[in-house]
Amino acid sequence: MGDAQRIPVRQLGPGGPDVPLFGLGSWNTWDRMEFDDAVALARRAAAAGATLFDVAHYNFGPHAEQARTDIIFGEVVRAAGIAREDYHLCGKLWLWEYPTTTFDSQMTTSLERIGVERADSVVVGDYMSPPDIPAVVTDVNEQIAKGRFAVWGVNNWIASDLEAALAFADREGLVGPTFAQLKYSIARRTMAEGPFYAPYFADGRLALQASDVFEGGILAGRKFPERKIGADPGGIRDTIREAADAVAEIAARYGATAAQVAIAFCLTNPAVANVLFGVSRIEQLEDNLGAIELAAEHGAELHAALDPLWSDKAVNADGSWSL
Repeated sequence: MGDAQRIPVRQLGPGGPDVPLFGLGSWNTWDRMEFDDAVALARRAAAAGATLFDVAHYNFGPHAEQARTDIIFGEVVRAAGIAREDYHLCGKLWLWEYPTTTFDSQMTTSLERIGVERADSVVVGDYMSPPDIPAVVTDVNEQIAKGRFAVWGVNNWIASDLEAALAFADREGLVGPTFAQLKYSIARRTMAEGPFYAPYFADGRLALQASDVFEGGILAGRKFPERKIGADPGGIRDTIREAADAVAEIAARYGATAAQVAIAFCLTNPAVANVLFGVSRIEQLEDNLGAIELAAEHGAELHAALDPLWSDKAVNADGSWSL
């Protein structure tokens, strides 16, 4: 994909900004690269139009990490000469220690570590026990009023809590969530495509931000990744490893890579505003860019071929496994 063939954009939910179809995640990425390589990667991403960066301070929750990936990201984009107005920064607000650790303090710390004054959007993170939804919506809106970001989304929330947040925001005249960042892949689809979130996507009330689309690299061909990978809601990881063989076989039919097929599958869903993936080598980014052409030329037939690999149909009967 040449620089002139920039990545398409889609709207990040009703009233939201246009964002590139591809976004780069930060978990276990920027801190796994040599600095010069990271700068080259950021420049290539910017040239292609992959200018949404999902960046978080990973210091909360049961698996808290003292990672420097957010600090490194800030240093990288400055060294790459990418102006702040030329990229979309999607931050995170965590609920693990909320409200003891306030959103205000989290945003102050996050922005200072990255070295910027504001984000563009924020995802309010997942949780183990249901939070005080009215307080969450109110506190998010206080940060919006301070100019720290403009729109927000939810990260793997139980659907009933999403509904409560939307209803409270409507009732109080506040800004509600406009997108949902969900684990979404060829094999793990029920949360996004099942009865809990699908109605919000269908009526345009929410956009879908697809994350963990490779299932930690399994669907891209790395069945037993050495690095730390995300949670396995529903306990279907062994089934996903079995699905990886079929993904590789289908990819070969189209002269594509398994990673391209995993991304192209997400692009066939019109609810998807953008797809997040982590890359630590520029070659991975170049390969992923090819998914756009693959989806455009073969999206419908790919989707049909991949449909039998939906592994979590029997899970999530009440919409509560998302954590």
